[in-house]
Amino acid sequence: MRLLTALAGVAVSAALLAVPPGAAAGPVPPPPPAVRDFGNGPERNEVAADVPERAEVLSRAQEMVARDRGYPRRTRLPEPAQNPADAAVKLGLVPYHGIAPKLNDLQRRGDRVSAEISGRSYDGRDLYLVTVTAPESAAEAREQERLRDRIENDPAAAARDRKLAKKYKAPLFVNANIHGNEWEGTDAALRVIEELATSADPKIADLLARTRLYFNVTANPDGRVRGVRANGAGFDLNRDFVTASQPEARAMRQIMIDTQPVAVIDLHGYVNGTLIEPTTPPHGANYEYDLFITNTYANGLGMEAAVNGLGYTPGKDGVHPAQIPFRDSEEGWDDWPPIFTPQYAPFHGAVAAHTVEIPLRVNGADYTQQPVEELRRRSAINTDVAAAAIRTTYAFVQARHNRLIADQIEVFRRGAAGEPAKSVPLGIVPGFGPEDVYTTSYPRAYVITGQRSATAAARLVDHLIANDVRVERARNAFRAGGRTYPAGSYVVDMRQPKRGLANVLLEPGADISPRVNAMYDISGWSHALLWGATVDALTSLDVRSDPVKAAAPTGSVPRAQGPLALRVGDAKDVQALNDLLAQGVAVTWADDTAIVPARARQAARTVSERYGVTFTPAGPATGPPLSRVRIAAAASADELFTLRELGFPVIPVSTAVLNAGFDWSTADVLFVSSGLNHAALNPAARTALDAFLTTGGVIARGGTGAAFNASAGLLTATAVAGRDDANGVVRVTSSGGADPGHSFVYSPRWFTGLGPEVTVEQAYAADGPLVSGHWRPDEQGAGGQDAARGQAAVISGRDERGAAVVLFGTEPMFRNHPKGLFPQVARALYRSASVTGAGARM
Repeated sequence: MRLLTALAGVAVSAALLAVPPGAAAGPVPPPPPAVRDFGNGPERNEVAADVPERAEVLSRAQEMVARDRGYPRRTRLPEPAQNPADAAVKLGLVPYHGIAPKLNDLQRRGDRVSAEISGRSYDGRDLYLVTVTAPESAAEAREQERLRDRIENDPAAAARDRKLAKKYKAPLFVNANIHGNEWEGTDAALRVIEELATSADPKIADLLARTRLYFNVTANPDGRVRGVRANGAGFDLNRDFVTASQPEARAMRQIMIDTQPVAVIDLHGYVNGTLIEPTTPPHGANYEYDLFITNTYANGLGMEAAVNGLGYTPGKDGVHPAQIPFRDSEEGWDDWPPIFTPQYAPFHGAVAAHTVEIPLRVNGADYTQQPVEELRRRSAINTDVAAAAIRTTYAFVQARHNRLIADQIEVFRRGAAGEPAKSVPLGIVPGFGPEDVYTTSYPRAYVITGQRSATAAARLVDHLIANDVRVERARNAFRAGGRTYPAGSYVVDMRQPKRGLANVLLEPGADISPRVNAMYDISGWSHALLWGATVDALTSLDVRSDPVKAAAPTGSVPRAQGPLALRVGDAKDVQALNDLLAQGVAVTWADDTAIVPARARQAARTVSERYGVTFTPAGPATGPPLSRVRIAAAASADELFTLRELGFPVIPVSTAVLNAGFDWSTADVLFVSSGLNHAALNPAARTALDAFLTTGGVIARGGTGAAFNASAGLLTATAVAGRDDANGVVRVTSSGGADPGHSFVYSPRWFTGLGPEVTVEQAYAADGPLVSGHWRPDEQGAGGQDAARGQAAVISGRDERGAAVVLFGTEPMFRNHPKGLFPQVARALYRSASVTGAGARM
């Protein structure tokens, strides 16, 4: 999937179509800055149902425009208004509003720099992609595209072509400022861009003749302006790559797909001395790690020498020598999950990828407490360090040009050929030992069906395609693994160039608890187990199938007249139901199913097409009326985002908000997982809350939710905490069987000492329960997964005031990732509202 293909359906304003003043004349006028908004297009089913022909025509036209464009492209970036409150100003760094003018100036001054808008942030700020290379004619640009395509899609032939590396410009990707309050990567990138644009050094001319350097100048402009780590939605973008919930992550994903870099560096802060990857174990099992560690360690050593060579010292400057976790640490800085930029990039061909953590802290308490002069001294040093890392990496790509291209070809060749995973030789680089060896086995294929949910299957297929994983659709029914799959089943043939990415998304994963004691972040994930679709791994494949560009439309409304039923089994069902409720449709709630009256058939048909959901005849089912469920939420940013994405009206609350006097008539259910301490409520706030609990419901999760339950005297239950860093995919059993057999945990809880009013909705399985992830007991031997076996994970009941309460010990909305678990939360909200009558407002 190429970058401009993703432009389909994106409107470009007439103002942007104007030729910028001062642009160079040529046979083809320079087009506007390409605005690629990867997250705000039409619904998937709208695309699949009635847009593809129009979209393909537009995409082909845009690709033709791109191929008729060489470099430089000299587009004029819109320049934001000045913002003196930009947090970078205090540090003496370039504020966001200063970036576009700088790039426009560099484009005017020479013929090596091209700038485009690669997308927009959550808050709507432009994201800037800069390409630095020697000038290319349109024909030369087309040839580069052809070579890049051949490397990925015909790697065996590319490997045999001895002239390819000589003709191909090796791509390098520099990603800066993905954490908003780790600023200096942006300034280092701008410094290096200007150096490259203006240098008269023959070595630089040679570099640019054989390389394209791509700079994502600020991956997180919202956080940069505000001086915070997260984006405008409160998400850590460097945890979002396999979920891609945020537009910034989708833009970065598309850049990596389109540019296919051989090397990547991701600039962060702050670790003193400068931390330069490669990482400690455990190492991701789906990489071609023999190729990856060889190149990544070599460039890491080069960056270490360059950073130390700057001459900064602990005594004079407070700067300690650089460190390389692979060499210098035993564990705790790993590359196991593909959620970080350098751990996601190898699946698109990067054979050297690094996080670089610059040394001197200027964020947090230092930002507010240190003198401006000291902050600016530190930021200047940090910028020097980051720039040295960039220069070293482009010199590395220049020196290893042919080898890096050959290694990228080999990554794709192994996948396309379906070769077994390579065993990495011990000592392949100094210090590579048995503790570094992690391998996997690839199935012949995966099959994705809508057995549980056609909507969930379609969502997963579209996600795979968006990640450049190839998916096909069976023409006829076929047998495999002792069962019959219907025509229309989706097939992921694992003989494809990016099989590592396909496998890391679809495999169950592994329990790595026995091998390491500490992990940097999450250790388990599985789209196959957590996204609501039915996914089977096959050991053989014999099926006639066709490639798909998008999942087929789902959803239907029966022809038979009468009331309609919508079973709430998928996140799209929740969105459809909340859409109907927002329209004022008179819905009733019966056994986790929404009953829609016959007179609302047209509204049902509309949401069926919009969300791809399936209605069935309701029959005689009846239940209490259900209105929109308004949520007062003391929750984390990812939970707030997910609840709103599902279509619930959400009002954020906290201890301070309730103590200031909260109007409970605006809420039907209280959701508690963060920021609300019942014991710290003042008497007036407690009285108001108690009054609400006579008619409202409560959903609570995690340690904060469990403490709230105990302090408020809701359900009779004792919450037991697992080890606080335990996380991963777990097996569960559900009382009604409606939920999938898996859930996700982070800092898991379970409940004992249950009172007679309590029902166990879901329990941890007696076998395991961990499928993939990391869950050990703590130092005292408590809180391990063995202790959770068979214990209650989700409970419900009604307290003595009448409130319907649900307590979660799992993490069903974690970082917006486990899509298949979202309906579990929604059903709890609907039940709580309908049982108490809060959802029956007229």
